[in-house]
This record gives sequence, structure tokens and C-alpha cells, in this order.
Amino acid sequence: QVQLVESGGGLVQAGGSLRLSCEASGRTFNSYAMGWFRQAPGKEREFVAAISWSAGSTYYADSVKGRFTISRDNAKNTVYLQMNSLKPEDTAVYYCAATQRTYYTAFYYRSNYRYWGQGTQVTVSS
Repeated sequence: QVQLVESGGGLVQAGGSLRLSCEASGRTFNSYAMGWFRQAPGKEREFVAAISWSAGSTYYADSVKGRFTISRDNAKNTVYLQMNSLKPEDTAVYYCAATQRTYYTAFYYRSNYRYWGQGTQVTVSS
């Protein structure tokens, strides 16, 4: 019902910035909360950020607070992740995901997301 496609990944030097986009296709996009997760080689996929369906609330992992900003443009069916002050430890494949859950605690866990994008690689050099 919903397909997600990430873009905007690439190679950037430490301290630089990158903006990821996730475009959704399908109906009822505005009714989904959206999240960003990332996975480095040999590690578990971890929560990065989430935004409610109305964009009234945002949530961040402690590791990215103050550096990353999640936003959405429902008219364009797109969610963004602005990443500033990037560090080598931010290197990972970044995935966007959609959930029909509405209680904020659900947004932190990947098991609550029904739809996933294919991922986009972000590499931060030191």
C-alpha cells in the first residue's frame, strides 16, 4: 500500500552536512508517522528520528540530538532528515519507515514500522 524511496546519501567529510529525502507513494501518507533508522556493518539497525503524522512532534536518538532535524512536507509526500556536524560514527545505511502506530513510545522500535525504504548509504570520512 505504501512504498518508500530514500535519496540524498553520499560521502561527506566530518563536520559537514547532508540532507536525506524519503518520498512516499500510495494513499493516506499523512496518516502515518515516519521514522529514520540506520544500520552500520555488523550492527543492529538503530533508531535515529521520528515525526508524527501531523508534524507536531519529533523524536530523536540521544546520539543525534542537536545535530539532526527531521521534517516532513505532506504536500510532496516527502520526509527529510537534515544532518549537520556529521561524525564518522554516523556512517551507516539510512532507512526511512512508516508506521500506523500513534503513541510516541512506539516510534523508537523498528518492529512497529510496517513499511520500509531500500536504504541510502551515508559515509562520513575523518
